[in-house]
Amino acid sequence: MLQPSADIPQGVVSQAVLTTPALRLTLFHFAAGQELSEHTSTARALVHVLRGTCQLSVGTIVHTLKAGDLLHLPPGAPHAVTAPEAFSMLLTQVTEAVASN
Repeated sequence: MLQPSADIPQGVVSQAVLTTPALRLTLFHFAAGQELSEHTSTARALVHVLRGTCQLSVGTIVHTLKAGDLLHLPPGAPHAVTAPEAFSMLLTQVTEAVASN
């Protein structure tokens, strides 16, 4: 069973839940004040906040997400995460098949 972590004192902790060639689920726990700098991914992603709140920037738009919120990130979208308080999220990444000729 997936459970949001009790507060972690510092840093970001990740736990792989499922890893296949096309699908990856990762549980993340952020301590208050942590940040992930802007980056991109080739995968399509869905962020599901399980506990706490975070600010997730997608390009120039900042989304404040709380427990229960979902956010879709298309492939290649520049994004960053800030944790004003401790929070946990489930990240689902889908790598879409490329058609071959």
